[in-house]
Amino acid sequence: MTNERMAGEVFAPGEFLKEELEARGWTQVELAEILGRPPRLINEIIAGKRAITPETAKGLAEALGTSAELWMNLESAYQLHQVKLDTSVARRAKLHSIVPIKDMVRRNWIEPSDNVEVLEQRVFSFFGIKNLDEKPTFWNAARKSTSYQETGPAELAWLFRARQLAHAVQVAAFTAGALDRCLVRLKGLLQEPAETRHVPKILAESGIRFIVLEQLPHTRIDGVCFWLDEKSPVIALSFRFDRIDCFWHTLLHEIRHVEKFHGLKDDGMLDRDICGENATPMNERPEIEREVDSLAAEFLIPQGELKNFIGRVRPFYYKKKIIGFARHIGVHPGLVVGQLQYRGEITYAHNREMLTKVRRAITESALTDGWGNAPSLG
Repeated sequence: MTNERMAGEVFAPGEFLKEELEARGWTQVELAEILGRPPRLINEIIAGKRAITPETAKGLAEALGTSAELWMNLESAYQLHQVKLDTSVARRAKLHSIVPIKDMVRRNWIEPSDNVEVLEQRVFSFFGIKNLDEKPTFWNAARKSTSYQETGPAELAWLFRARQLAHAVQVAAFTAGALDRCLVRLKGLLQEPAETRHVPKILAESGIRFIVLEQLPHTRIDGVCFWLDEKSPVIALSFRFDRIDCFWHTLLHEIRHVEKFHGLKDDGMLDRDICGENATPMNERPEIEREVDSLAAEFLIPQGELKNFIGRVRPFYYKKKIIGFARHIGVHPGLVVGQLQYRGEITYAHNREMLTKVRRAITESALTDGWGNAPSLG
């Protein structure tokens, strides 16, 4: 007997045992008597109906002058060969390593399945790919990339879901003039948190598809601007922070991206950490990000006015003074607090009660995916 034969043909151990008996001129009954075991045991091993146990392997080794390991190896190789190779485990593992399957199923972005082939097809359909080796591409790969951070699997899934939702939003025709009128109308909503409920309608009437899409775990997405085609801009916000200053700043940030046709003329960017305590410092952002950020801040609060206010009251930013300044320029006090925090004039714990929540007002009128709500897109 040789290991080469075992590895190449993978016979049942009983086949080898039968050959050994024939070579010695022994019968099955004689081997049984030598081993002190019933003849039925030998017969079933040779017929492939019984596996060789460690006890039997040791007896065969002593009777036939071999090693017990040989018989155990023959048995193990045969048993492994008998088990059909299950590739579903490796395929499922690969799927989970490149796609946030658990979160996508939890959010009802794809339907679950115990069949890995069915699950793969659902992932392929979601990302518009043909196999796991094909990398999903959200932006036009032919254009020069302007992104300064790699897009991770969870972020990419969020982007594709945003695009799915965007197709379901009905809007008017988009024009530069419509965008100008949109900004004028938005300006009139900056004082009262409840007025934010009008934002989705104003954007739709200006030709901008607006959606609210809760972020996936372990991501830091604030928003994105992208285009379905040359006349169909989309703004998606994650509401990572439910506070009035972050909502308005992120929205205006993305609107300025639309105004500059970012995401249409180039690869666009997924906006992360543009708001909140861990916001990326201005000097660490790309030039186009600094530009739209400045435009957003200026729209919300004229920066000359803010500079004069800071010069008058620093370092005593009393609540009464902030409210008075906000009333003077026609905005909610939370917008003033947010910009003072970002500038480092006050801490992020300062006047937090002014940072009113607005997500509920927005999601009552916007197409929303998240926080227990999962739109069915057919």
